[in-house]
Amino acid sequence: MSGARNEPNKTAIYATALTAFFAIAGIAVVDPILPVIGDEIGATTWQIELLFTAYIAVMAVGMIPAVLATGRFGYKKILGAGVSLVAVAAILAALSTSIGQLAALRGLWGLGNAMFFATAMVLLVSLANDREWVVGIFETCVGLGFAVGPLIGGLLGSISWRVPFLACGLFMIVALAMSVTKLKDPATKPTPLRVGQVFALFRRPAFLALAVVTATYNFVFFVILGYTPIFLGLDVVPLGLVFTAWGLGLAFGILVVGHKLAHTIGAVQTLGVAVGGVLVMTVLLALGLPTAASVAVLVVAGVFMGIANAILTDLSLALGDPDRRVTTGAFNLVRWGFAAPAPVIAGLLHPVGESVPYWVAAAVLLVGVVVFAVTAHRMAGPLAERVLWSRWNRRARAVEGTPEEAMAEL
Repeated sequence: MSGARNEPNKTAIYATALTAFFAIAGIAVVDPILPVIGDEIGATTWQIELLFTAYIAVMAVGMIPAVLATGRFGYKKILGAGVSLVAVAAILAALSTSIGQLAALRGLWGLGNAMFFATAMVLLVSLANDREWVVGIFETCVGLGFAVGPLIGGLLGSISWRVPFLACGLFMIVALAMSVTKLKDPATKPTPLRVGQVFALFRRPAFLALAVVTATYNFVFFVILGYTPIFLGLDVVPLGLVFTAWGLGLAFGILVVGHKLAHTIGAVQTLGVAVGGVLVMTVLLALGLPTAASVAVLVVAGVFMGIANAILTDLSLALGDPDRRVTTGAFNLVRWGFAAPAPVIAGLLHPVGESVPYWVAAAVLLVGVVVFAVTAHRMAGPLAERVLWSRWNRRARAVEGTPEEAMAEL
């Protein structure tokens, strides 16, 4: 039980995790109000999707500077500044009058979240004795944020699409108050970082393989998150409830299934189950099933996505640099950088055919599944795990060479 844990920094850990919940709820709150925003402002599908892409793109680009800034200012100040930016951007978004203004403010929102996500996981791992426990707490709050965000967006969006943005701003003010009063930096001040340290991590074959799988998976994640509200064509409140069910599936995959399955078959093979499941669910969405069936597929997809989110975070920390800031910077650059174009690409493909964005997403993820099949042994080696395709297990022992050596060996 968590009450018996030897965790002297529980208050700071829970405060950071709760702030993550508010931050993710702010992403997901937009889902059910996308069609309404498009109707009232007069935006096309791809312009609506800019609300996701602007957010994610700035978040990806801002991740590295945010990580570097921790060496000078510490974790708490960077995290607090990020939460403040999100609060300002959300409140101003509620007052905006055009899709351009909304997209720009979502970009500012993304910069604030970059500052938060660049520091939150590092701060949690630094404060906790049990890494797996604290990663589980963080990812569970992420899952619950994705569950509650759409519900807030749906219920408040039935009043006006502006109200959910205002609510997000108020939530982040609460999060700011928590971060100022409850959070604390680790006893050891972080050392300065160089950009080269972050990019050097991609020279490690195991981490490079994980990065490729992460890139393809997150592209699909945000096609499903950003495009499905348009695809389903539901009203605001039903759409909010649908994505709440999806978010609960996500939280279930993180909290109940992910780590338990990893303890049974290994983290690497669990990742294979997760991305394979997401691929199947994406294909089912592309088949254009009846609405009720598509909703059921979406919820099941959420479970597989929850498993993937929990395992990807844990694997990145296990295969990355001992300095968690380096790992967080590199992993989140890939995680958000390849997610950024997904919503707009889906919006541009929508006129071609309603199912086309899902088929493209499935093709992208198929690349990731193939890369996973070929390189899983390389990720498994440093963790002393095995993969079912045992022919490659012997090679996994010599896992740390250059990327060129890795590709030659394969």
